[in-house]
Amino acid sequence: MRAWLSDTPGGPETLTLSERNVAPPAAGEVQIDVHACGINFPDSLIIRDLYQYKPPRPFAPGGEVAGIVSAVGDNVAGFAPGDRVLARTGWGGLSETVSIDQARVAPLPEGMSFAEGSAYLFTYETSYHALKQRAACRPGDAVLVLGAAGGTGVSAIEIAKVMGARVVAAVSSEDKAAFVKTCGADDVIVYPRGPLSKEQMLALGAEFKAAGGAHGFDIVYDPVGGDYAEPAFRAMAWGGRYLVVGFTAGIPRLPFNLPLLKGAGIIGVFNGGFSQNEPEESARNTAELMDLYVTGKLRPTISSVVPFTDAPSAITAIADRQALGKIVVAVR
Repeated sequence: MRAWLSDTPGGPETLTLSERNVAPPAAGEVQIDVHACGINFPDSLIIRDLYQYKPPRPFAPGGEVAGIVSAVGDNVAGFAPGDRVLARTGWGGLSETVSIDQARVAPLPEGMSFAEGSAYLFTYETSYHALKQRAACRPGDAVLVLGAAGGTGVSAIEIAKVMGARVVAAVSSEDKAAFVKTCGADDVIVYPRGPLSKEQMLALGAEFKAAGGAHGFDIVYDPVGGDYAEPAFRAMAWGGRYLVVGFTAGIPRLPFNLPLLKGAGIIGVFNGGFSQNEPEESARNTAELMDLYVTGKLRPTISSVVPFTDAPSAITAIADRQALGKIVVAVR
């Protein structure tokens, strides 16, 4: 089989398309012939050794896939060769064949394409866990989504709207502003690209406060961090929930008097740890997301499908924050 391998730490340009032998699945594993692989920001980090997981090299990036089961290991229940499935791999997805623990595999819902399947679990599970378990999002909540045009941000907009919230999307360009309106955002703020000066941070904070109104934002969903965190936190309501999802603009330095003055919580969101430590609750989330797809309430937003031979370009686009929604690599 072919796979895009990371042999040494570096950017997408360091990946090599290589031939590898296909090993049989181990006990408890499902082997998948990959048809599509969704690309996410952690793919740009893991190949640079900047992610919380550091798999031994050589490895293929690619954290979520959809395809057809080709084999199953001992003690696997509920899956058989020929089944259409999707899976969260963590890494290994940019391979023509991958084996993954059965707990990370789910049936592909009726009517869902391989491209949609590979664009669903990573971002939508993260946002669903963030808004359901971590923020307890309620109808009528005011939600500010930073980095709203990316795959994670779009999923947060769509899920928050399903939960009955009012959503303000924050993005870095007018093109992205027009895009997130089509994704259901009630209002949009265009912020300058960082790093931001003190004056820019104060101006952005005032803009966030105006969008949040007298009450302020009950929830801030932040996969960006950097200089955007403090202005967003200053626009929070009393008792608000600030969701720390990622750091595409760097790890912020937040004055700790702000959580005190607002009685607000800074809440970490790590869906990988959630699935490991609370597997039954995580499985319920997955089942509920599948129901939302089947009933037509959620659909993954895919901006482009890239050929397998051009897979590194998809990681570059994500790393450079050029993508609108999700980018998918067509492996088969």
